[in-house]
Amino acid sequence: MSKPVVAIVGRPNVGKSTLFNVLAGENISIVKDTPGVTRDRIYAEVTWLDKSFTMIDTGGIEPDSNDIILSQMREQAQIAIDTADVIVFLVDVRQGMVDADAKVADMLRRSTKPVVLVVNKVDSFEKFMMDVYEFYNLGIGEPIPVSASSRLGLGDMLDEIVKHFPEHAGEDEEDEIPKIAVVGKPNVGKSSLINKLVGEERVIVSDIAGTTRDAIDTKVKWQGREYVFIDTAGLRRKGKIKEEIERYSVIRTVTAVERANVVVIMIDGVEGVTEQDAKIAGIAHEKGKGVIIAVNKWDAVEKNDKTIYRYTDKIRNTLAYMPYAELIFISAKTGLRLQRLFETIDMVVENQTLRIQTGVLNEILTEAMAMQQPPSDRGKRLKIFYMTQVSVRPPTFVIFVNDKELMHFSYTRYLENRIREAFGFRGTPLKFIVRERGEKK
Repeated sequence: MSKPVVAIVGRPNVGKSTLFNVLAGENISIVKDTPGVTRDRIYAEVTWLDKSFTMIDTGGIEPDSNDIILSQMREQAQIAIDTADVIVFLVDVRQGMVDADAKVADMLRRSTKPVVLVVNKVDSFEKFMMDVYEFYNLGIGEPIPVSASSRLGLGDMLDEIVKHFPEHAGEDEEDEIPKIAVVGKPNVGKSSLINKLVGEERVIVSDIAGTTRDAIDTKVKWQGREYVFIDTAGLRRKGKIKEEIERYSVIRTVTAVERANVVVIMIDGVEGVTEQDAKIAGIAHEKGKGVIIAVNKWDAVEKNDKTIYRYTDKIRNTLAYMPYAELIFISAKTGLRLQRLFETIDMVVENQTLRIQTGVLNEILTEAMAMQQPPSDRGKRLKIFYMTQVSVRPPTFVIFVNDKELMHFSYTRYLENRIREAFGFRGTPLKFIVRERGEKK
């Protein structure tokens, strides 16, 4: 169930971040206190009418000279072309059409991706309309006037963006082949893992043509079942600064994770778990995907009988916000435990789509409340009427209560633990939505 990806491209000072922030609204602070999920504000979830999408900001440009601006804009346009389903090209009505706009428009036009041309800073439609029409000359379609700072015209712009989404974007396709994204820091062995899987005689591989993103999708057959592996092995262009490479790999990770059912997070066994690993894992956690942490290069780690326990503790502490993640120690080089990897993927895929009957859920709920009373505040006690599962991938539950304010997150977590004890749900996050309803007379 992958959400479409929309990327914003534009020159410095045309208002990209203002637009990004307005659309992202309060969503940016979704993760208020999840340790390890830092927000470099590269992406945000946006919902318009009944459509949701992931919006990515391709990054700021340091205005140094016109040449640098142009080369960095081309770079951003390339990122957008590689990763996005729809590109928003933002220009500024007050600066008018400049040379860099025209050159980037050429690139976007050749990309065959849908482009929505948005003219920003139009605070008054009467006053600026003639200047807006000038942008027809870019040859990428009709310019849509908006003012990000005054929030004018955003509805028309969003209508235009969602028009370009693929027909069935975001709908559940039940019986499809599991999609597995392999993510992790550069050089952790993502490609070697996929090559190893492909290299097995039992594995029949076909590179799937027509995958537009440059994350390469590889079909792998293992013991009669098919899987699609999405490789995010990134472009290591020479001479790029570390921040840019990191930002780029985060964007690539976001788009790959978005398309996957299960995410395999590879960690370098020799180096151990790092802050960047936590950041990458946070993306999968936030998007509610099944998660397997694969510690690679395990053959190269000096071990005694305690090593695996020490290692497990360290990873569990660093990724404390995802205790459900499955942990597996592998070697892409030697093929160690790759059989286990497939078994774990199958289990996680199953858990991601597990549905629990309402009756059974409520038995567990009743029992849980008997063992630990719901919290109360100033004499008012939380009442939980019932609970039902509303969707899968990730399994999502709605809990009906008398007063949302009383539902403390620690009690939600307690209920989650009870549900996990009963049904396992290993490898997948669970999502809980709390709704109020009036007291029954």
